[in-house]
Amino acid sequence: MYVKKFEELSKSDIGIAGGKGANLGELTQAGIPVPPGFVVTAQAYEYFMDEAGINDKVMSILDSIDINDTKALQAAAEEIKQIIVDSPIPEDLVLFIREYYNELCQRVGEDDTDVAIRSSATAEDLPEASFAGQQDTFLHVSGDDEVIEYIRKCWASLFEARAIFYREENNFEHSKVYIAVVVQKMANADKAGVMFTVNPSTGEEIALIEGSWGLGESVVSGDVTPDNYQVDKKDNEIINVTISDKKVMYTNDENGTSVKVEVPEDKRKERVLSDEELIELTEMGKRVQAHYGEPMDTEWAFEKDMLFLLQARPITTLGDAVEEGDDEASDLGDVLVRGLGASPGMASGKVKIVLDIDELDKIKDGDIMVTTMTTPDMVPAMRRASGIVTDEGGVTCHASIISRELGIPCVVGTGDATTTLEENSGVTLDGKKGLVFEGISETKEEAVAVAGSVQAAPIITVTEVKANVSMPEAAEKAAATGADGVGLLRTEHLMLTSGIHPGKFIADGNEDELIDTIADNVQIVADAFYPRPVWYRTLDAPTDEFITLEGGENEPREHNPMLGWRGIRRELDQPEILKCEFKAIKKLHEKGYTNIGIMIPLSQNPEELRQAKALCSSIGFEPHKDVDFGMMVEIPAAAIMIDEYIKIGLDFVSLGTNDLTQYTLAVDRNNEFVAKHYSEEHPAVMKLIERTIRKCAEAGVKCSICGQAGSVPHIVEKLVEFGITSVSSNTDAIADVRKTVARAEQKIILDAARKRLE
Repeated sequence: MYVKKFEELSKSDIGIAGGKGANLGELTQAGIPVPPGFVVTAQAYEYFMDEAGINDKVMSILDSIDINDTKALQAAAEEIKQIIVDSPIPEDLVLFIREYYNELCQRVGEDDTDVAIRSSATAEDLPEASFAGQQDTFLHVSGDDEVIEYIRKCWASLFEARAIFYREENNFEHSKVYIAVVVQKMANADKAGVMFTVNPSTGEEIALIEGSWGLGESVVSGDVTPDNYQVDKKDNEIINVTISDKKVMYTNDENGTSVKVEVPEDKRKERVLSDEELIELTEMGKRVQAHYGEPMDTEWAFEKDMLFLLQARPITTLGDAVEEGDDEASDLGDVLVRGLGASPGMASGKVKIVLDIDELDKIKDGDIMVTTMTTPDMVPAMRRASGIVTDEGGVTCHASIISRELGIPCVVGTGDATTTLEENSGVTLDGKKGLVFEGISETKEEAVAVAGSVQAAPIITVTEVKANVSMPEAAEKAAATGADGVGLLRTEHLMLTSGIHPGKFIADGNEDELIDTIADNVQIVADAFYPRPVWYRTLDAPTDEFITLEGGENEPREHNPMLGWRGIRRELDQPEILKCEFKAIKKLHEKGYTNIGIMIPLSQNPEELRQAKALCSSIGFEPHKDVDFGMMVEIPAAAIMIDEYIKIGLDFVSLGTNDLTQYTLAVDRNNEFVAKHYSEEHPAVMKLIERTIRKCAEAGVKCSICGQAGSVPHIVEKLVEFGITSVSSNTDAIADVRKTVARAEQKIILDAARKRLE
């Protein structure tokens, strides 16, 4: 449990391997070319902290600091890191790490092979937050002694000042964020970079690729302004090529150590990627996006003409498109510098030039930070700024990613902003067009409002638009979109992040602790949305997610867990767990959170609904009377027999189209070999969806959709036409879905009016 090969991990293993490690395992299992490696798990970190006896001391230091006092924060971070570096690692854990490293060396046929040691926090690379650059990475580490040394340094980096600040700002509890460490064979890249599988600012279906010579660190860190390429994914047409002056690169010295060197003069302005390589990358991007079912942010490398993927994570922010206008708008001054639009929106303020980390204190609320390139240590100051301008970097560098996540307009790759712009002068920047104007715009307040990461939509629709929520930490952001409620609150993360099998709580006589764990997490979401409805889906984790938990040793090994012992079928076999969930929701209702409804997942027989309702009644919590009670429709049998379910009694139904599609078409939605056959728009799937919606409408049962289809505009139009009562989508799609719903409703009204006139 302390060390896992990539082949043993999947994207569901964030609690074990962190975001980075889980995704590397997912990519490996999907057959994507990934340099081999292993993960020292979050449980290993927890074991180390417990055995060293330093947890309480670390938490005590964290409790006493003011994160907005930059110097005090830095001092506390250094103190904590030193405590970790000075603490011994348990000998049995050391032996595990040596064994796995030596096995990796044998596998690649090299003695003391070079590896990259990368942090992988358990709250990292999530859909709700990127955590870009918050923990450390160490390249070209070789030999088992060095590997162990740098693993400990990665553990310590969980408490870098920037990481502490970021967790506080995003409401992640320090005590609940653990760190895994990825140990991966180094890709000795000739060229490397980053690829977004859609435009990260507009959401357009183009592959946005940035690349430079040597290792990808120069692109990610922003040390270089990379070449920028855009490829239309529909036909692989290369629609834009921008060649930059690439002044530096990271490469290996004679000792195999990564060093920053100047790019040879003849290669500085040479194109990095050929047309063939761009198409190969784009195809890889399409394959990865199809596998994950959502747009992805990836890191890639070419080593001797071989393409490798080094990392993949969901794109955390997708901004709305901004209307284009003339570069020199009439109400703005002269253009002072030009660069790349990295985070959309307008911002005005006084220029503060930061050339050293010690100068961060001069950034006050509303200033424009101008720097060569941001680093993770600058995040607290970036948070205070109204806009960011950098000399170097591309739209995939640290400054760009963090600015988009914070909703701060940003212009990168200007080349000379730190020398051209004057300290304390007033400027206005356009983060969409990549321009910085002289003077402070009078429209600043309105422009900054547009730049915010999420905004409540002013559009009113009869069909409700709700949010899907997986983590309580994401509830506030989801509620700020103006969503009409939560159409799907996934239980799995709430319950499984404790690292303990729910059955073990019960077996050990700790049922109340399990109930409190569920109730406390659900309350955060219910609070954020009250009095808007929150539909809580009971536990639907497949067995392969239970196996790795403490107490999960006896879980069955299923050939295909997606078709196995999960959802309501499992919960009726283990009714004590389901009763704990019901008791948790009952506890919240008694506290006044009557906006929470319960829905059961993966039902194939109406009798399962009857039994679930009886269990709920057995704890003195009556379905329909005390609590709204509903179900997911994810299996064709449930859609076909929806009349029978309605007879038993339902307050609401939610269509889980991701599972419904794979079960209807016999297509594994996680298998890239058949991904091209997976389509929610298949006539059979659409017929099941339409039947369910219409039958519910006839019976007065609310009907929603919470699968990926609920974020596809032309499908949403059909759902509204069928009579769906709500559409639940991911947070970043809510504004667009609401617009689509409004258009569909208007079209129905217009068509009806036209018919009356005929």
